[in-house]
Parts: sequence; structure tokens; C-alpha cells
Amino acid sequence: MASVRPLAERIRIDSASLNDKIHYLASISGTRLAYSEQDIRARSVVLDLMRGVGLAVSIDAAGNLVGRRDGHQQLSPITFGSHVDTVREAGPYDGVLGVMAAIECIRAVRDAHYTTLHPLEVIVFANEEGQQFGALCGSRALLGLINEKDLQQRDESGRTFADAIRAIGGDPAQLSSSIRKPGSIAAFLELHIEQGPTLERARTPIGIVEGISGISHTYVAITGTAAHSGTTDMEARNDALVAAARLVICVEQLARQKQCRVATVGQLTVAPNAINIIPGTVTLTIELRDLDAAKIGAALGRLQQEAAEIALQGGVRIELAEREPIQPVPCSPLIKEAIRQACTDLGVKFENLASGAGHDAQIMAKLGPMGMIFVPSRGGISHSPREFTSAEDCALGAQVLLDTILHLDERLSTGMRPQP
Repeated sequence: MASVRPLAERIRIDSASLNDKIHYLASISGTRLAYSEQDIRARSVVLDLMRGVGLAVSIDAAGNLVGRRDGHQQLSPITFGSHVDTVREAGPYDGVLGVMAAIECIRAVRDAHYTTLHPLEVIVFANEEGQQFGALCGSRALLGLINEKDLQQRDESGRTFADAIRAIGGDPAQLSSSIRKPGSIAAFLELHIEQGPTLERARTPIGIVEGISGISHTYVAITGTAAHSGTTDMEARNDALVAAARLVICVEQLARQKQCRVATVGQLTVAPNAINIIPGTVTLTIELRDLDAAKIGAALGRLQQEAAEIALQGGVRIELAEREPIQPVPCSPLIKEAIRQACTDLGVKFENLASGAGHDAQIMAKLGPMGMIFVPSRGGISHSPREFTSAEDCALGAQVLLDTILHLDERLSTGMRPQP
């Protein structure tokens, strides 16, 4: 079989077309909460764009938009896409780049009059951001992870999750019809902005994602003694906030000393929270993220030791409660190599990096080999109206996505066994 490289040289992404689509969708609204009127309108625009490039489009029972282009052979599809729902006051690229780039890939292949061996499938996932009813809803539904109790959840308006799914054209009574089996896709790819500063600082246009970080959440309750700030001398104090401050510094040091990739105290509540009372109780949250679950576990062990010492020194009680962790999800070696080959063929510099944020890709990894491509975010800013990625970087990311798809179409059809 001939190499795909000559094909890739003539199947090109149209940068202007891609960026027009991105900014047209952003013009609908800067905020498109899942299942809202703005989300429904955006989905309608995307559905028309998908049909406009020749995709056969359906809406599955979970509300995912699924577009298919047949291949020469009856093989499992090479699947790619992202989402168009947003957080509040969002930027124009998060999720949208992956969707519009996927549509542009289909347009480029169609205009080149080329048909891949594998079917190509574009998925626009419902409710990735989870501002209502929890995150990654569309992709989780593909694994059968949405249950009847979930469907009865209500949002601020009193609408149930089941009603929200109906509003975008899904059918909650038939959710089982959207479930897919492991091995039902040949591969899944997602192009995304980095949402961090690594690529911009390195002046590198493409990031090959090593995996999606695991996450550990620990809830901490510190109990000291509330007392008058003017009459209680320093030696007699059991100050819960001082103990909390020491613990916060320990959390930061875990990451500074490379015991885990990042570590964050994101919430802290002080009581009684009065200007003239020594804090009696403090609650806080600790989040650890890393690609290595063992490193997260070791960091938690170190944290427990530090907490015990701080409690002893400060005369306070510190209780730690760990939530069920989210496990790291590595990207497929096969797909990482295909992305590297695409970058090499294009003469594009790349860097390997981890995804600190969650994505639908981590769920899709349960169905087949998964990989992600990152492009730079200016200033590392995301989930903000200031989010920005240049037109050139968007187009280059889309071209790497397209070339990777073509490489995978060749490799997966020549008897190579996919590595999950």
C-alpha cells in the first residue's frame, strides 16, 4: 500500500474557513451552558455545517451529534471531535476548535475526492463542561455511565436531566441504544487548545499529549479552639488557621519538589471568621494531579505525615477525608507515534506534555486507542473571554489532526494491532 504522505501534501486545511467557523460560533454567545437555548442554537449551526461537508448526521439518545462518512471497507470508524458547550463567560476556542477542525478535515478529504479505508466519524459531545448535571455526560453515556438516578437530577430552574436531554434531541428512555462496546472504534482523536502556558513558553506549536492526569481530592477539617484574640497569649493558642496555613505550604511543596505534577488548595473556610477571634475551625480542599497514580498515592502519604506533625505542634485536630480518585488515562502509543510522524512530515516542532484538564477523550479511551493534540493558548488562559489561539496555530493543529487520521487509516488497515 502506498504511503499516505503524498495524499497529505494535497489534502490541506483551509485556515480561513476554519477560523471563520470558530468565530461565527463564538458570535452566537460567549456563554453556551449545556442544554441552554444558546447551546441548542450552536448545535443547530454545527449540525448544518456537518451536513454541509457531506456527513450523514444523527443525534443519539444522549444528545451527541454523530456525523459519519463511509470508508472503502467495513471497518470500525476513526473517530474525532470535541464539544461546543461552555462554562460561563467562556472563550471561543475550548472545545470549538476540536469540532470545527474535525469538520474541516472532512471537507478537505471530500474536496480532494479521497475516501479513506476506515469510516470517519465526527462526534460533538453533549455537556462536556458539566456546569449542569455533571461533566462529560455525552461521552459517559457511550459507556452506559448515566443511570436513572442521574436522569432525575434537577438544575436551578427545576428541569430534570432527562428533560434537558430531550431539549437537545436526545431520548433518555433509550439511553442504552447509545452504548458502545470496547473495540467499536478504531481510534479516537481530539484536537484542543492547551489551556496552559507550556507550549507558548517553549515556542512550540504542537503538543503531543502523553495522557490525561489523574485527580485526587481530599477534604480537610482542622479543629482548634476559638478564643479572644486580645486576651489569649501566643503560647496558649490552638489556632486552626495557622495550622491550615502550614498545611497549605506543605501542599505547594509537594509539587515544587516534583512529588506530583501540580497541587492546589482551592477552597478554604474559616470560622468564626471574626476580626477579634482566634479561628477555631478551618475546612479546606486539596487537589493533586499527576499522570502517575503511584506518585499521587505517595504524595498523599507524605501529606498525611505532615498533617500529623502540624496537628501535634499546633495543638489542633486535623482530619483528612479522601474522595474516590479519578485515575490517570494514558494516550495510546500507536496514536502518539502517528502524531509524531505527522509532525515530522510537516516539519513541525512538537513537545510531549500532560493534560491537566479532563476531556471526553479520557472516556473514549475505554472504547479504543486514544490520543490528543494540543495547540498553544496565549498566556495559558482558558475558560475566559481572553482565551486566544492564533489562526495559524489553529490551522496547523487541524492539519496535524488530518495527517494523523490519514496515517492511522493506513496503519490500522495493514494488520497493526492497536495498543490501548
